[in-house]
Amino acid sequence: MNWPITIFVLLLAARAVFAATPVKPDFNRDVRPILSENCFYCHGQDPYHRKADLRLDDRETALKLKAIVPGKPGESELVRRIFATDDDLMPPEKSHRTLTSAQKETLKRWVASGAEYQPHWAYQTPVRPAVPAVKNKKWARNDLDRFVLAKLGQEKFNPSPEADRATLIRRLSIDLVGLPPTPEEVDAFLADQRPDAYEQLVERLLASPHYGERLALPWLNAARYADSNGFQQDGDSFQWLWRDWLVHALNADVPFDQFSIEQLAGDLLPKATPEQKLATAFNRNHLLNGEGGAIAEEQRFVALFDRVDTTATTWLGLTMACAQCHDHKYDPMTQRDYYGMMALF
Repeated sequence: MNWPITIFVLLLAARAVFAATPVKPDFNRDVRPILSENCFYCHGQDPYHRKADLRLDDRETALKLKAIVPGKPGESELVRRIFATDDDLMPPEKSHRTLTSAQKETLKRWVASGAEYQPHWAYQTPVRPAVPAVKNKKWARNDLDRFVLAKLGQEKFNPSPEADRATLIRRLSIDLVGLPPTPEEVDAFLADQRPDAYEQLVERLLASPHYGERLALPWLNAARYADSNGFQQDGDSFQWLWRDWLVHALNADVPFDQFSIEQLAGDLLPKATPEQKLATAFNRNHLLNGEGGAIAEEQRFVALFDRVDTTATTWLGLTMACAQCHDHKYDPMTQRDYYGMMALF
């Protein structure tokens, strides 16, 4: 017997067996996208489009109606329907949606493994993970380093060597103030032989007024900021006053709760200061239609819709625009919720 060839063949066979072993589907990663795209329109939380009074987005309802029988795909109506070859096939032909063979198998394996549901990751309370133990304690200066080093170890990588000082100051400057360092700043850092020279550089850049300008950029984008009011005239909106307030607030390390309250309702605070009133100009970062034929009431509601959508996206991380016309298909909010929020504005 040729033992090397035999062992090689056995190894290939074992690898094929392990590769073919199905992994338990993860609801949020593998199952929810399939159901959201193909099933929730008729079997989701929207009561106006719901068919057969069945909700597949709610485990209790799905189990009650036997659409899903955990651990028993052969008794689950969901599995029967997606594999049907007659008019019982789901999704139906008129929906113009078709599940692939892989998607069908994923749903079947999910039911067979217990049909566990998971709340959307955005609604799960974050859990602080245990800090991993690492061998190279000298390299890891803080807990973040320990997580990085542990992951590098899992992938069998070694940490990259520390960058040279000219590279460090360039990276740090662009990251914190959005500008490359001047030649004079580079020379000064290279000549600084103090053990904490890097830490001192960090503190200097954090104290720079440019730090607030750099930090403001993503918030300006979220707030749909522009120097002009858009449309055909595109005139000056004077929103730069709010922009400057934002930069000052970030440089002053205003606590986030205060930062939020003043932008959403600073003018409603007791004895509101001019700065607190100015902060609420966050709600005025919308287009202004100065066209002669513009209907005032219509434009007022355009602005209200924009404020609701922007506030929800910026603070809640939700796209509420869907609920302007109907209950949200995927997120837990109704049309009543949308207009209740709009009433605040």
